[in-house]
Amino acid sequence: MNTSSSDKTVPRDPFDLRDLAQEAGRDLEGRSAHGILEWAFGEFGERMCVTSSFADAVVVHLASQVAPGVDVVFLDTGLHFPETLRTRDLVRSTMDVTIRDIEPEQTVGGQDGEFGPRLFDRSPDECCALRKVLPLNRALKDYDAWATGLRRDESPTRAETPVVGFDLNRQKVKVAPIAQWTERDVQDYIAEHSIPVNPLISMGFESVGCWPCTARGGGRAGRWAGLEKTECGIHS
Repeated sequence: MNTSSSDKTVPRDPFDLRDLAQEAGRDLEGRSAHGILEWAFGEFGERMCVTSSFADAVVVHLASQVAPGVDVVFLDTGLHFPETLRTRDLVRSTMDVTIRDIEPEQTVGGQDGEFGPRLFDRSPDECCALRKVLPLNRALKDYDAWATGLRRDESPTRAETPVVGFDLNRQKVKVAPIAQWTERDVQDYIAEHSIPVNPLISMGFESVGCWPCTARGGGRAGRWAGLEKTECGIHS
């Protein structure tokens, strides 16, 4: 992997990161996804990671081309579809990346014992916090920056996504290298590079999360169907 002069074990000052993110967000607007990632890995080296839910592996592949061996954080909630886990395993065996499986502090059974069964039905925000948000926060302590697959065309709540921004809650730089891409751009990249795609996508699940809260539907309409909830809290 590319390395910067920063020590892997020493986090950078959040105030410096915030200023850096604001400047980079302006300067890198319009840059290619590869160009944005080249800047990010050049700046942060091993203190940069990628997160993926493995609906597809587009951003993981892009990052692997720029920084072979890159850490890929996967939130293994214990509630994923088998197809999602198989997609993760396929990527692990075919791409030059290091996938880190991050689990919640409690198993699903342990959570049921403390909070009652099917917390995802009764309080989906709390379930997401326990099984996604808190584990991600714990994992990101090892990094100054992280890359996501957010795109502006996915939903109104993501329409203003910067290519480089500052995650105020986590005090990290947040990179969205394909923020400017369209769905057509994604499909073209998948076809050109034979990128692994979660089989659920071809079954009508256009946005894939945990099985209790994911249904068939266009865009993100299949997530938390019937509720006002549109995000798990990771990108809030």
